[in-house]
Amino acid sequence: MLYWFLKFVGLGPWLKAVWRPYAEGLENIPEHGGAILASNHLSFCDSFFMPLLVRRRVTFLAKAEYFTTGGVKGWFSRMFFSGIGQVPIDRDDADAARGALTAGVRILRRGDLLGIYPEGTRSPDGRLYKGKTGVARMALEAGVPVIPVAMIDTEKTMPTGRTLPHLRPRPGVRFGKPLDFSRYEGLSGDRFVERSMTDEIMYELMQLSGQEYVDTYAAKVKKQTGADLGFGARRGLGHADAVGSTHDDRVPVERAS
Repeated sequence: MLYWFLKFVGLGPWLKAVWRPYAEGLENIPEHGGAILASNHLSFCDSFFMPLLVRRRVTFLAKAEYFTTGGVKGWFSRMFFSGIGQVPIDRDDADAARGALTAGVRILRRGDLLGIYPEGTRSPDGRLYKGKTGVARMALEAGVPVIPVAMIDTEKTMPTGRTLPHLRPRPGVRFGKPLDFSRYEGLSGDRFVERSMTDEIMYELMQLSGQEYVDTYAAKVKKQTGADLGFGARRGLGHADAVGSTHDDRVPVERAS
């Protein structure tokens, strides 16, 4: 109930009035049945604008810190993310990562839309990074299509580390044509197949977004540099991952903001 209240009464109308987000390719989202919305990830606000423009409900796998932080802020965070039906994922626990795969498949099999950021974390510099293969594993096990989603200019609306968003430019969302991987039915767990599928998804995201592609994991780049290199970090601002990394390339999970 809170999800629909925020979308149509509370937060949604305000976001639309102030930022006037636009959408392209909404006809590519099926009216019924499970599907994965696999998106690039530029900003914390991606998880607000994308579901705002989709008529159906979108469930994300959210990092566990949103549910476990103490204090008043933690209480509001816990109430908000629980109320809108997001699924908590512990990014530091390998067993929890595998559990996240199970949770994602369950959501898809009941006919819902699942939002995933295959890069595993926000881009540190605006480029598109190598995808984790959890998106492929879920697609295979649930037998659902993958819809590539490109967030446009959201890193300019809400740069990492900034408290207040910019009012312009207008953020946008492009929904690509569904990718059908039924030809790989029964091959879940084959890391070569899952890598091939994930690379195909990332290629479509590159085409949709116009981003430069980097064949390495964004989390690795952040770890090597010791900081988020982009969208405000150059000015000494802090960084907080919106989506987490995984423990290896074979059992990966993407978490949402």
